[in-house]
Amino acid sequence: MSTAAITLPAYLWPHRSYPGDLRELSQVRADLARDLWGLGPADLLDTVRLVTSEIFANAAKYARPGARVDRVMSLSQGRTLRIGIFDAGDGPTRPRIPTERTEAAWDWAEGQRGLLMVSRLATGWGCHALPEWPGFRTQVWATFDVWADDEAPVQE
Repeated sequence: MSTAAITLPAYLWPHRSYPGDLRELSQVRADLARDLWGLGPADLLDTVRLVTSEIFANAAKYARPGARVDRVMSLSQGRTLRIGIFDAGDGPTRPRIPTERTEAAWDWAEGQRGLLMVSRLATGWGCHALPEWPGFRTQVWATFDVWADDEAPVQE
C-alpha cells in the first residue's frame, strides 16, 4: 500500500465570505489587493485579481438566492498561489469550457467565455464538488506561479 505525502501550505490567508451577489465584486477585489500586497510583480497580481473576479462572478451568478460565496487562498512552499471560490449552486452542474457548438450552445457559450480566459491566464484551474454537499457546494480553483520581481521568467 502506498501513501501520498501531504504538503501543508507555507501560508494560509484567512477565509473570506461574501454575499453571493455581483455587487460584492469591488469588495472581493479590494480584499484580494490587500491580501496579496507585496507578494509578486504588479502584472501577476493584476492577473490574479482578474481571474478571481471572473470565478467569483460565475459563483455569484449560479449561487442560490441568498447564498454566500467563500474564498480560500494559500501559498505553497514552492511559491504556487492557490485561490478557491466556493459557491452554493442551484444543482449538480460543473463549470466547464463549452465545446459543443449547436446554436443553443453558442448562445450559452456567450456567457462562459470567462472560464476560457481563466484557463489561459492561470497556471492551472479546475473544480470539484464537496462530497458532504453533492450538487450543492462547488469549488472552482485557480493556481498561479508567484515569483519576486527579480525572479520573473524571461519572455522570449
